[in-house]
Amino acid sequence: MDVFSAASHDEVLQLVVQIALLLAAARLLGGLAQKLNQPSVVGEILAGVILGPSLLSGIFPALGEWIVPQTEVQGFLLEAVGLIGVMFLLIVTGLETDLNLIKRKARTAVGVATGGLVLPFAAGLGLGYLIPDDLLADPTQRTVFVLFVATALSISAIPVLAKVLMDLDLMRRDIGQTLLAAGMIDDITGWTLLGVVTALASAAALTAGTILTTVGFVLLFLAATATVGVWLVNHGLAFVQERFRGHDHMLTLVVVLAFAWGAFSQALHLEPVLGAFAIGIIFGRSPRLPADTIKQLEAIALAVFAPIFFAVAGLKVDITAIFEPRLAWITLGVIAVATFGKVVGAYAGARLLSGQDHWSALAYGSGLNARGALEIIIATIGLSLGILSQTMFSIIVIMAIATSLMAPIALRYTMARVDLGAEEKERLRKEAALSSSFLGQVRRVLLPVRPGPDVGHTRELQVSILNRLGSLQDMTVTLVAVVPPEGKAEATRHLADLERLFQGTQVKSRVVTGSDPVRAILGEAERDYDLMVLGTPSIDDASDNLFGPLIDDLIKLSPCPTILVRGVERREGLGRILVPSNGTPAARRAAELGFAIAEEESEIDGIYVITPTLVGATRDHSAEVTAELEVVGGAMGKVPHMTVRRHSTAETGILAYIEETNPDLLILGTEVRAGTTRLHLGPRVENLVRLAPCPVVVLNV
Repeated sequence: MDVFSAASHDEVLQLVVQIALLLAAARLLGGLAQKLNQPSVVGEILAGVILGPSLLSGIFPALGEWIVPQTEVQGFLLEAVGLIGVMFLLIVTGLETDLNLIKRKARTAVGVATGGLVLPFAAGLGLGYLIPDDLLADPTQRTVFVLFVATALSISAIPVLAKVLMDLDLMRRDIGQTLLAAGMIDDITGWTLLGVVTALASAAALTAGTILTTVGFVLLFLAATATVGVWLVNHGLAFVQERFRGHDHMLTLVVVLAFAWGAFSQALHLEPVLGAFAIGIIFGRSPRLPADTIKQLEAIALAVFAPIFFAVAGLKVDITAIFEPRLAWITLGVIAVATFGKVVGAYAGARLLSGQDHWSALAYGSGLNARGALEIIIATIGLSLGILSQTMFSIIVIMAIATSLMAPIALRYTMARVDLGAEEKERLRKEAALSSSFLGQVRRVLLPVRPGPDVGHTRELQVSILNRLGSLQDMTVTLVAVVPPEGKAEATRHLADLERLFQGTQVKSRVVTGSDPVRAILGEAERDYDLMVLGTPSIDDASDNLFGPLIDDLIKLSPCPTILVRGVERREGLGRILVPSNGTPAARRAAELGFAIAEEESEIDGIYVITPTLVGATRDHSAEVTAELEVVGGAMGKVPHMTVRRHSTAETGILAYIEETNPDLLILGTEVRAGTTRLHLGPRVENLVRLAPCPVVVLNV
């Protein structure tokens, strides 16, 4: 037997046609659902229902032969594509999961999960005993059937829940993160119970060993994820960033580790999606992961694979199987019991165990009610083990789709009535402000270091700025020193002393021996850094170079944005920050940096200088510039004090204002002008850097 034998020509042809039709229909109906103010997942699932045996394939059998799998091989091929879809979706979900927030909401998550497990399980036990004997695959195995139904009603579908949260823009809300945590608890417990039930069905006897083995697998998965999984991610990131160039290698790393860990969870008789979810969480906690990689994963998952996955789930529904009135009533009863158990159970857990308000508790129940494709997987397991009859399988699948369609509608309704708390509102505001600015993309920072006392004030300011940025979001700072071989020991000690100045920010050091510091630093900067921070004590007026050949070349040739810091002796702290603005994108980015590094008690001064060439010749833009600066500051929770001046040149106006107000820092924005031999930042910026008596920061993006 040739294990690598390909599927037949017709089977491959049908798979290609299925993917094209399912993806097109899912995206079209998903877009239509969004226009009707519904999450796209509703349309994506309905696409499969409409194309499947419930409607078009049932009405037009010739069409159904192309859309609905006709053989086991065709079914396996389509299931494999769907599996890839749900794996990618769970990677993205893990990247968006905030463990720190979940830890703060742990009491709520445990309460919701407990209620969302206990009542549905109890309701499932009762329902299992009420199902008529003729719907059981083996009426003599009623106990196994009852336990299976109870377990099936207890689980929630993290993939569906995650997609709903993304569609409704709730992923970063407190309730969204708590829902994911509760859903994960429910699913892990549910799969543990399923392992016990399937072992009972296979062995015909439930033993303590069976239960302990299943629970042991779950504990092993959690322990291995917290140790081996974290080690693999951290060392994998370091290996790729040090050995390869470009974000495509990082994308490969994330996918490889997610599927590898999915294989590990599958080997432990858990679902592979749990492994992908866990690896996504670990990657999401690492500031070394480039933002571009996250965007690439989201594009692949949400635009291609996830819609196919949900459409395949809808394709499995055959409403015609329950057209008999008795079966229709039983189906409605199963849907009602499943919905009642999950919604009321989660509601009771949220209210009684976690002290949540009425609408928040209802939102938890609404979100966890989605069963989705995981329920279909469970039903398929029950069918293959002889626990479910074909009719009961169809009923459970219809229940899974129905609850998945109900969840986003109910969640939208309830969340519209949930008030944002002050703490959550402030957190969301900061996250939104950072994500909309270039700073939101900064996760890895390179700080070249030249040991020596002449850069003392500059170094202090560099560290202060990076500590402030690090307090806003996770990021790593790499200190790199390029020295001759005989200076390596001293440079190592210097970097070790410097590391201790950073607070709450991950720091690593590299000492490179060599005679070409520009080449060495640029080589390091090409390893997916988002920002390089340079320092200079002064401008070299006696040279054609602006800051000296080293700094000039680094700014001109840097593959990433740069911040140039020129420090002077100054007061402690950043009590007053001056941000000149002229309405350009460079000035806006400088303002974003100023608002980001400002301390709680800092004052932000904005200044717009009107020069004689503008007075009477063109419209006064001060109102627009002032409004823009206020918008940028408001997004970051700061209110700037705006001043409009008329001067012969912009730099003389700014320098006069500096003399009046004595700011602690001047922040300028620019875009580098590549010259043949000399760095050109523009005459205004260069004059201000040269003449300003206060510390200066120049942001070049």
